[in-house]
Order: sequence, then structure tokens, then C-alpha cells
Amino acid sequence: MTLMTVLFSDPLFILLIGVIIVVGGIIFLQLHPFLALILAAFVVALLTPAASVEAFAIAKGSSPEAAAALAKKSIGERIATEFGSTCGKIGILIAMAAIIGKAMLESGAAERIVRSMLAVTGVNNAPFAFLVSSFFLGVPVFFDIVIFLMIPLAKAVSMRIGKNYLLLVLAITGGAAMANSFVPPAPGPLFLIGEMNIPIGMMMAGGTLLGLVTITAGFLFAKWANAKWPVELRDSLDARLADIRSLAEKDDRELPPLWFSLLPVTFPLVFICLDNILKSMIKSGAFVPESSVAHFLVDFVALIGDKNIALVGGGLIALVLLAVTRKGSKEGISAFVQAALMSGGGIILITASGGAFGGILQQTGISSRIAALTADYQMTLIPLAFVISAVVRTAQGSATVALITASGILSGMATSAHLEYHPLYLGLAIGCGSKLVPWMNDAGFWIIVKISNLTEREALKTFSPMLVVMGCVGLVVLMIAARIFPLV
Repeated sequence: MTLMTVLFSDPLFILLIGVIIVVGGIIFLQLHPFLALILAAFVVALLTPAASVEAFAIAKGSSPEAAAALAKKSIGERIATEFGSTCGKIGILIAMAAIIGKAMLESGAAERIVRSMLAVTGVNNAPFAFLVSSFFLGVPVFFDIVIFLMIPLAKAVSMRIGKNYLLLVLAITGGAAMANSFVPPAPGPLFLIGEMNIPIGMMMAGGTLLGLVTITAGFLFAKWANAKWPVELRDSLDARLADIRSLAEKDDRELPPLWFSLLPVTFPLVFICLDNILKSMIKSGAFVPESSVAHFLVDFVALIGDKNIALVGGGLIALVLLAVTRKGSKEGISAFVQAALMSGGGIILITASGGAFGGILQQTGISSRIAALTADYQMTLIPLAFVISAVVRTAQGSATVALITASGILSGMATSAHLEYHPLYLGLAIGCGSKLVPWMNDAGFWIIVKISNLTEREALKTFSPMLVVMGCVGLVVLMIAARIFPLV
């Protein structure tokens, strides 16, 4: 095997090629993100040896037969499979979120919520209110759902106060992102505590405390970035400035009541949270449904609490809200839905192509390659956990995969090594590292860019550095806390 063959099959080299194609294509060649991401996925798949694909599938738990079948698939089939997998996870969510967001804006519901919130918090405290709200909503609810539901409110608030749109977007994304990696029952932290034998209650308490510290640091960065690179609220298919402005000028009596305005958002949130709580209680044995009524209620909540079903319910409520406020015709609602779905369709394509690129990158064996490079690296375990998680996140795009990979590498050290501190600190360090660095191979990055109407360049110099700041601040806090409060 020649040196050139070894180089071209190395996951790190393949990763570098993928980065150059995506970043160069979007920023310098002005390619549409969908084309750049699909092209990068194709090149990465072309360079990835079949043996790497097979080894990746086996490591993920596939049988040898299934792994061999995956390796034999054509490049197009593998890309399409990863594309479809991402689309299956976010397609309905984005479509319904587009309907909910547009309906809340056009019906005046978003304006009613904004006016009520500003009456309580005041104009100056609105961004901080968004920050804290998104963090606590991000604990039981997936990151992308928080973004879908809260960004339309940020648009309405920005139009109302005439400034700070970037600050509001960063407050929402920063709060939700930290909860997603720190606090169970988010999927990554839930897996992590099982691997590293960390009590769930301790992880929830520690993750919440660390999260409040890191989002404060992120908020300070967001305020600085908002002052340095202010972003104006822009026209989009789901939120035309003229429509928002006309709603802002309406009298309070022309707007829907607050309870009805909140219902499209609170309905999915309540049922998703309730489903997660019931599942956790049943799994821990704290609640055992015995009667037929209890079983029926649990099954009903599980049905409605599914994130796709819950968002569909929220979308239907939003359409009823729009119909009531408009008192319009059926044709008017149909045209409205078509406009909302046109906006959501583009977001689905870009997000799914980002997921395809990230999925194909994982098939190169990049996570295993990084694990091998760091296996004998002699440094203290807390920063080691942070670095492994950060490198995996940057390489393949998923914070959850970074959490799973890093916890798998370090679980033996956490459970068998004679640590001077509780494994909780290692788990939280992995969570901090999983925030670094979001870019074009991350489906969540594209959701933020397209829902908020930020450009790729704006997101790379504001959202991405903000998560780096929060992750690094979290690492410093953990190292100090492990020394002062080892918890052993």
C-alpha cells in the first residue's frame, strides 16, 4: 500500500477535504448550501474505503451481514439513506414549525405574547428572559423544537423594540444548546450518565448549575457581538416585515387573547414534557400504572407527546387561531399553508443535506480515529474529556454523537480509575466539549441559519464563537469546582 493510498483513506484527510469543499463552496464560490453539502458528502463517500464503512456499521451495533450490505451500497444510496434519516427526524417538525410560526405572526398571537412579556420584563430585560426560558425549555424538549417555537417570537420582539435581533437569536440558541448537552432527559446526557454511572439527580442538578453559569458567559458574548455586528430583521417567506409592522400598530382589542395566543406553543411543550416525565418515572419505578385508566392515560400521553404528533397538534391549533382571527375563507387558509410550507421546504432540504454530510463523515471512522489518537495522551482527565468531545463534535457535527463517543472512550477511566473527584465532573466536561465547534456539517447549524435568516458568515462569527466561549468557560469552572468540591 503506497503512502498516497494511506493518506487518501485516512479519516482526518477525508475530513479536511470535506471541510474545504463545504466552507470554500459556500463562502468563496457562493454555492447554495444544499449543493455544497451534497457535493461534499459525495466526495467524502467516494474517498471512504468500503472496509471503513463496514467497520463503522459494526461499531454501531449492526450485524456483520448488515454491515457488509451497507458497505456494498452505492455512494448515491448511502448519501440518500443519511439524507432520508435526517429528513425523517426533522421534516415534519420543520414543516409544522413553519406553519406555527407564520400563523402566530399573521394572527397577531406573537404580537400579543410579546406585549405581555414586555409588560412583565421590560424592554431591557427581554433578551435575558429569552435566554433563561430557552434553557429550561431545552431540558425536556429537543434543541430544534425550542428554536422552531421561539425564533418567531424573537422576530416579533425585535420588530417591537426596533433593535437587538441578533442578541435575541443568540440568547435563544445559547440557552437551548447548553441544556441539550448538560441536563437529562436530553438524549446525550441520558446516555452519558448510564455509561459513566452518574446518578441522574446529580447530573440534573450539576448540569443546571453549570448551565446557568455558561449561558451567562454566552449572554455577555452575545451582547458584545450584537453591538459589534448588529443584524437587522430581514424579510422572509414566513415573516414579512410589513406584516409584523402592521401587527405592531394594532390596538390590543384587535389581538387574540393571551391564552389562545400561547396555545400553539404550550400544547406541544406540555405534552412532550409530560411524556418525558412519565417515562422517567416509570423507568425509575417511582410510578407504576396499575389501573386500566392509568394505562390509558400513559398511552394517550405517549401518543400525543411524540414530538411529531405534538407539533402537528400545535400546527392545527395555530391554523384554528388564524381562522378565528381572520374570519377568512378556506381558500385563504390554504394559500397561507402553501406559503408556509414553501418556506419550510427549503429549510428541510438544507438541514437534511447537512445531516447527510455529517452521516457520511461518520462512516469514514473519524470517531474511532480520534479515539485512537487520544488513547494514550497523558493529561488530566477533565480537559482530556473536553478535548475528545470537542474534536469529535467539530469533525462530524453532532453534539449527541460527541457525547456518546467521548463517554464511551472515558467510561472505563470514570468507573475504575481512582479519581480524586466525582465522575460527574468528567460527564459535564464531555458536555462542554460537545459544544465546540458548530459549523456547516451540523444540521442544527442550518436550522438556526435558515429559521433566523442569518447568513452563514454571520452565524460562523457569532453563534459558533458563542458556543466556544460557553464551552471553555464551563471547562474552567469544572476544573476549579473539582478541586474545591470533589464530591467524593
